[in-house]
Amino acid sequence: MTRVSADLKSIARALPVATSPKPGNDALAGCPVHELRAKLRRSGLRPTRQRVALGWLLFAKGDRHITAERLYEEATGSRVAISLATVYNTLHQFTQAGLLREIAVDGSKTYFDTNTTKHHHFLIEDTNQLVDIPDDLVEILRVPQALDGMEIASVDVVVRLRRKA
Repeated sequence: MTRVSADLKSIARALPVATSPKPGNDALAGCPVHELRAKLRRSGLRPTRQRVALGWLLFAKGDRHITAERLYEEATGSRVAISLATVYNTLHQFTQAGLLREIAVDGSKTYFDTNTTKHHHFLIEDTNQLVDIPDDLVEILRVPQALDGMEIASVDVVVRLRRKA
């Protein structure tokens, strides 16, 4: 036996032995794509190829704010064959399922936020960048009563910032 093969055998002996998963355990636990599919199913969404691809682009980078157009650019840059309409539809489905928050700015710009916890935002006007503000740093003293037959779903504060002159 050569020295190299002896070294490889000793390394192999030191590695943990792979065991078969116990009944009831998920053999794919820890696999990011498997976990994303499970997340979609738990939210009531079927994990289609497009949803999984867009979900991967959305959630693999941590908390972020993204427009449909930017996500479409990332998808096409990653060679995901998808239309801009499908990106919009998927983002709205993810929002309705509680996986994203929709933030409308000026009525013409909509961002989708992967952080669904209660928080608010700074909007840096010259870059259109959103930055999270922890909820406990904003105090809302009065909110008007909802119109008849309506209820307040949430109160979102967007604080606009611009560079000092």
